[in-house]
This record gives sequence, structure tokens and C-alpha cells, in this order.
Amino acid sequence: MVTHFLYFTLCSCMYKSIYSTEKSPFLFEFQCSVADIIYLKVNLPRELIKLSPISSAIIPHKSSEGQVIKTGYVKLSTFSQSAAEDMQNAIQEMKNQGVHSYILDLRNNPGGLVKAGLDVAQMWLDGDETLVNTIDRDGNMSPINMINGHAITHDPLVVIVNEGSASASEILAGALHDNGRAILVGNKTFGKGKIQSVTQLHDGSALFVTVAKYVSPALHDIDQVGITPDVQCTTEMLNSAKELSTKDKTSISSLEADSCIMVAEHELDMESKGTLS
Repeated sequence: MVTHFLYFTLCSCMYKSIYSTEKSPFLFEFQCSVADIIYLKVNLPRELIKLSPISSAIIPHKSSEGQVIKTGYVKLSTFSQSAAEDMQNAIQEMKNQGVHSYILDLRNNPGGLVKAGLDVAQMWLDGDETLVNTIDRDGNMSPINMINGHAITHDPLVVIVNEGSASASEILAGALHDNGRAILVGNKTFGKGKIQSVTQLHDGSALFVTVAKYVSPALHDIDQVGITPDVQCTTEMLNSAKELSTKDKTSISSLEADSCIMVAEHELDMESKGTLS
């Protein structure tokens, strides 16, 4: 705990300066027409604030057979350096709470570190599966494969995407879908799959040159094409969700009233019966 002092007056003042070093107190100085000065002792702790790209929740719902099922919901907002570690911790915590199916929400995730996306993919897959392919300007294709992967869980998985899902989000969605690990729900993704080299110019600007592109394990183009989900969230579904949430606002959370999450839960229910819609 570091102690700092705020130096100011209770009159109409003109701000003059502020001074501080890492170990010294903050000193606020004001120019005032009245000489009444008040000193306040304020404790301001210095600490690192960790911002996680992961938010999670457990959604309980009833299957068509009347059984209560716990679904783990994970929202991944960006692929930062901590994304894979935070994802692993979230999955493990939900497993410990009895979750037996998962929804991975990549809506409006613009991407980030491609390596983080590949690391997240490996948490859901086994073996030496292809995660993504790269194709250079000469048409040479190079697969990026897992090496002796071990999934954290083999429970059913649905991935939700939309037009705001781009780059690493599309790589992750394609890897899980094309390897038969997940059902895709939502709307067509953005379509950003370029690999670019960056050259710094003398005037401070930069030149971006496209040298290759990403294609999914099943060789589906990502760039300027996007990924089309297995099941789309239609306007009718959205209206249905709104009507449902209006009728019973007290018992339905914002997640449960989300039309795409409702569709995802339905797909998980169907998969638990051994049939894919």
C-alpha cells in the first residue's frame, strides 16, 4: 500500500501542476485567490490490473426429456496473450461444477494473435489434426497441424459466430468445425484470412504486402468469403426470443433470451440424443 497526498483548496482554483515519481506521493498544486489550504491523506494502492478476454457462465436448462442439463457458456472477446490460459481455466472450472456441454461465443471477436487461436483450438481436439492451412502466392499449401494433442473435454460443443467474427476467430471456428468437433451457429463470418508482411518506410509509414492466405482444414477459403454456419439465427428466432423474454423477464436471464444461444442449446440437446440437425 502506497500513501499519497493530495494538495488542493476548497475555493475556485486554477490548476498549476502535478508531480509524482514511482515512489513519491502525488502532489496536486493549484493557484487560488484564498490562502485556505487543506491537506488530505489518501491511500492509493499500486497494483497490476489483469483484463481477461474471457467471460463465462453456467446455463441450466431442461432437455426435451425433462432432464436438467448444465451448459457451460464461454465468451471470448479477443485473442490476447492470456486467452488460451484463461480459456483453459474457465473450462476446467466448469467441468468441476458438473457441466457436460459447452457454447463458445465468438461473436464480434475481431481476432488478435493467431497463435492464441490455435492454442485454444487444441484444447478441444485430439491427435495430429490440421488446424488451418496456408497457401502462398505460388499456390503452395502448408498445413499447420497439432502434435499429439489431448483435449481438455470431449463434451458436445457449439460455436457461435457472426459478421463481426474475423481472422483468428474464423481460424478457430474452421478448425473446430472441419474436424467434426463443433457445430457452428449464427451468421456468416467477416472473411479476413490474409497473411501480410509489413515493411517500415523511411517517412514512418508502412507497406503491407499480402504473401499468403489461410484456408480451413477442409480447404474452404476464409478471406473475403467467410465461414457459413451450419445453423443460422434468423429474424424469426430473434423475435421469438424477444417475446419469450417479455413474457417472463424474471425467470429468463439475458443469456437464455439470446436467440443464438437458444438455438445452440437446441443443437446440444439434439447431439446428446445422437442426431445432428
